[in-house]
This record gives sequence, C-alpha cells and structure tokens, in this order.
Amino acid sequence: MNDLVESMSSVSQDDINAAVWAACDTFRGTVDPSIYKDYVLTMLFLKYVSDVWQDHYDSYKRQYGDHRDLIEEMLKNERFVLPASASFYALHAQRHTAGNGERIDKALHAIEEANLAKLRDVFQDISFNSNKLGDEQQKNDILRHLLEDFAKPELNLRESRVGQLDVIGNAYEFLIKNFASTSGKKAGEFYTPPEVSTLLARLMDPQPGDEVCDPTCGSGSLLMKCGRLIRHRTGARKYALYGQEAIGSTWALAKMNMFLHGEDNHRIEWGDTIRNPKLLDGAASLKHFDIVVANPPFSLEKWGFEGAEADKFSRFRRGVPPRTKGDYAFILHMVETMKPGTGRMAVVVPHGVLFRGAAEGRIRQKLIEENLLDVVIGLPEKLFYGTGIPAAVLVFRKHKADDKVLFIDASRNFEAGKNQNLLRDVDLQRILDAAAARQPVARYAHLATPTEIAGNDFNLNIPRYVDTFEEEAEVDLMAVRRERQQLKEELARLEVQMDAYLKELGFE
Repeated sequence: MNDLVESMSSVSQDDINAAVWAACDTFRGTVDPSIYKDYVLTMLFLKYVSDVWQDHYDSYKRQYGDHRDLIEEMLKNERFVLPASASFYALHAQRHTAGNGERIDKALHAIEEANLAKLRDVFQDISFNSNKLGDEQQKNDILRHLLEDFAKPELNLRESRVGQLDVIGNAYEFLIKNFASTSGKKAGEFYTPPEVSTLLARLMDPQPGDEVCDPTCGSGSLLMKCGRLIRHRTGARKYALYGQEAIGSTWALAKMNMFLHGEDNHRIEWGDTIRNPKLLDGAASLKHFDIVVANPPFSLEKWGFEGAEADKFSRFRRGVPPRTKGDYAFILHMVETMKPGTGRMAVVVPHGVLFRGAAEGRIRQKLIEENLLDVVIGLPEKLFYGTGIPAAVLVFRKHKADDKVLFIDASRNFEAGKNQNLLRDVDLQRILDAAAARQPVARYAHLATPTEIAGNDFNLNIPRYVDTFEEEAEVDLMAVRRERQQLKEELARLEVQMDAYLKELGFE
C-alpha cells in the first residue's frame, strides 16, 4: 500500500482536477455521464475519507508506537470513522478478484453504519453492483480500472500532501460542473452555474451568524457560496447552512459536497419542499431564515397543486399557483420562510413569472402591494445548463429601504460561448453596483414607483420599465449624395477601362 500513498510532493488544484477528470475515461463510451457521475463522485469521497484516516493513523503510530488500543481510541474522534474492511485500500487490494461491485457496496454500507449521524441514507441511491455498468465481467473490469485510477499518486488526498480541505471540495465541485456541462437537461437538477450562484450570494450579503437556506439545494453549491463569503470576510465559519432536495441521488451529492468542503454545520434534508417541507420549527410551523436562496425547477408541472389549498403552513394564502406551473409555489414557500426582521431572499425564475396573468398575476400583485419585492434582474440567455432560455432573478426583503422596485436589464452584458454564455466579473459587478446604488441608469436600470407598476397592471416585464432603445445617428444626406456621385464617377471610369480591355481581346 505504501507505494500508493507515499507521494508527499506539493500538488496544485489543477493537478487534482485533471486526475479526477481523467478517471472518468474508465466510463466514457460505455456509460452515460448522467449515470457515471454518481460513481466517480462517490469514489472521490471514499478515497478522501480513506486517505485522511490513513494519514492520521500513520501520524498516531509515529507518536504512540505500537499501542494499538490507544491509536484506535484516538481514531474514534475522527470526523469519519472508517471500518478496516471498508477502506479504499482494502478494496483496491482485491480489485483483480470477482465481486468488485458487491464489495464496494458493502464498504459504503459499513461506512454509513459507522457514521449514522452524518451519513444516514447517503449511499442508498448508489449501487456499484448495478447492471447499469454492464454484465458481471464488464462491471468488474470497469470498477477495477476505477480503483486503479484513484490509486494513482496524483490522487493521494492525504492532508499532509494536499493541505487545506477546500482542495478536495473544489475538485468535487469541478467534477460536478463538468458533468453538468455534458448532462443536457438533467444538469439543471443538480447544478447552478457558479457565476449565477456568486451573484445571488453577493446580492444577499451574508453576515456572521446568519442562517442560510436553499429549499431546492441541488448539490449545495449555492449554499456554500453564501458561507464562503462570510469566511472570506471573517476567517470563521459563523453561520449555519440548511437545505432540502427532492431527488435522492442529488441530495447525496449535496451531503458529500458539504463534508468535502468542511461544512459540518449543515442540515440537508431529503424530500419534496412543497409537498413535505422538512425544515420546521416544531411540528406546526416552518423554520425562518436570514437568507433564502434558490434556483428551483422552471415551471414544474406536477408540483403539488392538489394539496395546496389545504396547506397547513398557509403558504398559499395569497393564492394557489396554476396546476401546471409551480414557479410561484417555490416563491411563496421562500417568502414564508424569511425571518421577520432580517429576512431576505433571491430566486432564479423564468421570465413568464414576471408577466403571466390569472392566478400568477393575482399572487404577484399581492407580493408587490405588501412591499416585499425589491429588485428584478434580467439575465442573458444560455447561462443555465440544459436550457437556452433567459432567466430573471427576483430579490425580496422583509424590510425594504423604500416602496419602489428596481429593474435591471443585464441581458446584453455577457461573454458569448459556443454552447454556454458566461457572466464575467465586470458584468456581475455592474449588476451589484446598480442594486446597491438603487438609482436609474440609462438603458440599464429603472426605479419604479408603486403607482407606475400598478399602471402596468402589476406586469413586471422588464422592457416596460427599462428602455433599451438606442437612437440611430442622424444621416448626413449631403455626405450620402457626395458618396453616391463619387461611386457613379468610379463606375463610369471602370466601364471605359472594361471597353478598352474588350477591344484588345477582339470583342467589339
């Protein structure tokens, strides 16, 4: 085993990212990325836990010699307890024998049992013994290659080699981002583009002591962006992260993602936020948060309309959203979970939320009349994985500075890509500056009064408020006439020259 783990040279983030991405070659051409992402990400987690455990075991052994009982007592205080048979290295040693899938599944189950408080149910949606990897022979070969990929010196994840914990968390995030870019429509289920997460987090301006919630948290990246802002400002993890995710495999990604980033102070629940909210304050009321952020599924058809009228948390007292469009169900849930004093929220929505009528129009009107809506931001198209449609960001606050709504049209400021557009730092800063200044900016931002919005029948379509029309420069007709005359003279000269050439060639 020593030849696998004794490389202690310095390592960069790029080195680790490249190594984990190369490990995906084992699956390419055989298994779809939307399937194999779960195997690669879980193996990264298993390798990290095993390397940290081995690193600390070796350290204790150097310190205490052969006092095995003492060392085992010390290891009981680790972040994760690792049964000997569940170690990555135990699995790697048996990689050439049949049953790799079954052994890995048993190892994950043993790790879960040894760490129930942290890892209960995390691995229940992932099976390395699944026929998704092919017949028994192909599956065994794929998993042998995967174990060998993660045993390479480049993926020695010992703390004594890689140092700060975020190096591993960043590699995990790097994988998730790359899987999202290749997963088509399914990508939106688990990942929000990093620049959009950054925008929402910075709009919320998280402070030490804040409780932050994402009710549709995906892989957890948006939550962690908020926490990271506080850490960068204070150097301390003085905050708490809460989330809920409906898809079991994505919930597991979020849990592993949190631990790999050192975010132990989190509570991520598995379940449908609308039908069965799990972040409660007692049995009868929703828990309230300082910050609520989310990128919910766009216009979800089956969102829980049937039970909305009788919702015991009164989330739909302003109106029940349409049966086949759940956008306002998530918005209303988020509004209800803002703390009375400090509560603020930012949510990504499709543009239809701004102007659709009927039930949505009535809900929108009530939210505006209650002076909860603070900012409407139009984003460029093709920012999100799996969809090319442009989206908007809505910011709500329990206590606003005024009774107006700021509209920002940021749809024309981006870096164009072949398949995906990108918000640059300068684009993000322009949005944030406009939101902070809360002043009109020609063809970019408009501060609308309640009377103005009511005059538009509470339609929030951004072009109604931000005029992006640019007048064309006046045409100098005399200059056009002179240019036309010059062209006529040039044409006459060319005609004479052409006649001369034709005569030389014998044509009359």
